Amino acid sequence: MKQLTALAILFSFCISVAAQDIKNNPGSNHGNRFEQLGTILPTPNEYRTASGAPGPKYWQQRCDYDIVCELDEPNRRLMGKETLTYYNNSPDVLSYLWIQLDENEHSTVNNSGYQTSNMMPIRINEADIQRFTGKMDKDKEYGDNITRVADAAGKLLKYTINKTMMRIELPQLLKPGQQFIFKIDWNYYIIEKNKYGGRGGFEFFPEDGNDLFTMTQWFPRLCVYSDFQGWQNHQFVGSGEFALTFGNYKVAMTVPADHVVMSTGQGQNYQQVLTPAQFVRWQKAQTSTDVTEIVTLDEAVAREKQKLKEKKTWIFKADMVRDFAWGSSRKFIWDAMPAMVEGKKVMCMSAYGKEAYSLYRKFSTKAVAHTIKTYSKFTIPYPYPVAQSLEAANGMEYPMICFNFGRTEKDANGMYSANSTYSEGTKNGMLGVVIHEVGHNFFPMIINSDERQWTWMDEGLNSFCEYLTEELWDNKFPVSKGPAYKIVDYMKLPKDQLEPIMTNSENIIQFGPNAYSKPSTGLNILRETIMGRDLFDYAFKEYARRWAFKHPTPADLFRTMEDASGEDLDWYWRGWFYGTEPCDISLDTVKWAVLSTESVSRPAGGGVTKMPVAKPLLNTFDDISKIRNREDKKIVFATDADESLKDFYWRYDRGLAKVDDTPFEITTPAPSTDTLTEAERFFIAGKKNMYELTFSNKGGLVMPIIIEWTFKDGTKEIDRIPVQVWRKNENKVVKTFMKDKEVASVKLDPLRETADINEGNNSWPAITTPSKFQLFKGSGGRGARGAGGGGNPMQKEIK
Repeated sequence: MKQLTALAILFSFCISVAAQDIKNNPGSNHGNRFEQLGTILPTPNEYRTASGAPGPKYWQQRCDYDIVCELDEPNRRLMGKETLTYYNNSPDVLSYLWIQLDENEHSTVNNSGYQTSNMMPIRINEADIQRFTGKMDKDKEYGDNITRVADAAGKLLKYTINKTMMRIELPQLLKPGQQFIFKIDWNYYIIEKNKYGGRGGFEFFPEDGNDLFTMTQWFPRLCVYSDFQGWQNHQFVGSGEFALTFGNYKVAMTVPADHVVMSTGQGQNYQQVLTPAQFVRWQKAQTSTDVTEIVTLDEAVAREKQKLKEKKTWIFKADMVRDFAWGSSRKFIWDAMPAMVEGKKVMCMSAYGKEAYSLYRKFSTKAVAHTIKTYSKFTIPYPYPVAQSLEAANGMEYPMICFNFGRTEKDANGMYSANSTYSEGTKNGMLGVVIHEVGHNFFPMIINSDERQWTWMDEGLNSFCEYLTEELWDNKFPVSKGPAYKIVDYMKLPKDQLEPIMTNSENIIQFGPNAYSKPSTGLNILRETIMGRDLFDYAFKEYARRWAFKHPTPADLFRTMEDASGEDLDWYWRGWFYGTEPCDISLDTVKWAVLSTESVSRPAGGGVTKMPVAKPLLNTFDDISKIRNREDKKIVFATDADESLKDFYWRYDRGLAKVDDTPFEITTPAPSTDTLTEAERFFIAGKKNMYELTFSNKGGLVMPIIIEWTFKDGTKEIDRIPVQVWRKNENKVVKTFMKDKEVASVKLDPLRETADINEGNNSWPAITTPSKFQLFKGSGGRGARGAGGGGNPMQKEIK
């Protein structure tokens, strides 16, 4: 049964890429885009139900780890030994286990071997030359060096390394319900990540001669064995991330005695590794109402100069996590504060070097707390005791810990200090990456999808929740992923540059828009435009609740969203997730009939009227989420709740957007022929205006039709026509409306909710769309803070 289901899923995945071309009624203009997904989705079974919930026989594997390791800082090398306890909770008998060796990404011998086309560079540096020659360093080979694999009794086990994967032969069959204990000894040279790439490694700071180590994908880890795929042992190429098994961890790291270690889990021996003063601060931080420095700036700067050769061992434990990461450096400043999530204390913490002090000290830990509270509102309560952000010049996520970027500029004395300034772009970029990477605790660290197969299920869902969280940080935060109008440029691309969201991670061309922005935007359109906030939020929370600490697939998400909301969304999954067609709804014609008991006398060609109606300039545009959040009196933005978050840039006056109240001309077309008698007009409606609008679907993607009516008296009204209006004719829709007042103009999608790629055919009378240059030139106000242009006015102000 399981094997047949797995084959069906693999088959359905193969055909899903072309799902937009599968037509139920190919000879007609209807019955195609609204057809049910049917066999495109896998067949429900006893493991995964048709409702999208785990089935009565759902199972998943588990692996516990006990690891001891030592950091050899002078040689930038890590040595480790781990004991793994693997639990076979499946109904299958296993004869071997698959292990991930992610460090082999950097090996010249055991990397995945996958290549892409590349052109001859115009400029080249030493690192590029080493990549072309296939040797990064002459004196060392990178990648995992496995020195021993043995069972619990010490008997050696046979293993085979295939690139970034290792297969371990079991000495005897592992039956359902049994467990197997084995040991792996290993070591590897740590990569210089800023030079050679990768998610972890070391960064060298030449000014003070110190390293900052980010230890990620650093130990051999079990692959996932699942009901829908069997072993997920696809090679690690570098882009597609990780499918991992939950378990409990105990990890002991031996590092230089003057290093500070930040890690997944809870520290077990802080009193032994911290100074007495630091431990007192740690205890004080447990009940503090504000951020407390555990390791201060002055202490970190002093340690940078010492470089002790003695060693200390830090011990951490973490339960029910799918991975484990840590950072180590004598450069670290460490601060913390508690946050309450539904009555449970979570220690929110940050670590960073002096180069990031004035930015991270002000924002990082408070952004961590804001993130876990906001995500908990939209998904499930944050279950772990710790959440932390480390500044390490990159963005990457792991359970309870993430690595982010955002550094300041030197102060007037040429030093990094509490008075160091930063650009607005750096600040907003830092806040965005902290929220995004901390948010990954939920997707995929808890709602544990297969990132290597479906990148969008963690990056896209997380980017959506990041968008919600940024919106609630500050109503004017310059969000980048979520508003529909921001995905338009991607949707305009030629078809050969697009692929469906439902595409394997390694095959994506436009990785950012496809895996992050388009799914995030798609969920936002569902929430704000198609389903409404109440229905969407309930169903999305139900998905998170059902699949917390489990392994969901796309079908589980799609089915749960429909099951919990009562909305048939197959048309949307088909169009937005399986397809590449854009939205382009055109307002083709407007017919006008005046229903009146009096004779109508108008110029045959229409008339021209001057209207003193205020026209807001382009820089006043807000997406619909910002407007609704601002109007919701129950919402308190983080920057309003905590005045300390209002820094220089929050208060910086660029000149607010102004309103142009110059009268403008509106041309009204001639009315259609009126054949009714005066008595008939009186009987039907008295004084009414009737408008017949014709719409055509030029893009292919069906969407709701949103109409903004502007009346002659300057008032406005919006009609929202659900997407089902396209069911009987997917190419053309005609709708008639009756209005009490005379209409001056009509505009489709006024708040740009549907990602319509051509606003030039959305208006009557036709309105010229400003160029991108004009849009940029007109931008201003606090809503444009993300641009980061204009240098660093904060520095100029202080000088």
